[in-house]
Amino acid sequence: MKQTYDLTMRWIHFPLHPDTPDSGLTLEELFLKSSTEIEIMKQRMSDLMAKEGLPYGNRTHTYNSRLAQELAKYAETFEEGKALNRKLFEAYFVEGLNLADPEVLLELAESFGLPREETEETISKRLFRNEVDADWKRARELGVRGVPTFIYGKRALVGAQPYETLNQLVLIK
Repeated sequence: MKQTYDLTMRWIHFPLHPDTPDSGLTLEELFLKSSTEIEIMKQRMSDLMAKEGLPYGNRTHTYNSRLAQELAKYAETFEEGKALNRKLFEAYFVEGLNLADPEVLLELAESFGLPREETEETISKRLFRNEVDADWKRARELGVRGVPTFIYGKRALVGAQPYETLNQLVLIK
C-alpha cells in the first residue's frame, strides 16, 4: 500500500494479554480450550498467513510482549531498527521465542545493528516504559480491542485483512 498511496504507517502498541507471566502460558491455558480446538485455531491462522505469503510456525505458548514493545519503541530511534517490529513478529509467531526474555531481545536487537550495551541498559532500566504506556492509552482511546487494528481517518479494521479490504479502507471517503 505504501507504493500505491502516500501513507505513513505508525505502530501503536497494544496490551494483548498483559497479565501473561514472563514464563508464558500454553495456548490451552490462555484460551481455555482443548488441544484439538487449539490445533484448529492454529491451522486457521496458518492458512490465513499462507494466503498472504507470511510465515507462521507451530507456536505452543504465548508470552508477555511488554518488554518487546519497549524494545521496539527504542529501536524506532535508529534507522536500522525500524524493521525490528517484523523480526519480533517472526521470532514470536514463527520461531516461538519468548519475547519476555531480555537475552532473546538483546540478540534480536543486536542482529539489527543496535548497540548491545545501550540496548541492555534500555531494557534493564525500562527506559521506554512511558512511551509504551502512552501507546496503550492511545489504543484505549481509539477503542482498539484486538490486533492488528488498521486505522485510517475515523475508520478501523480489526484482524488480519487482505490487501483488497485494506485498499477499500483507504478509498472510502
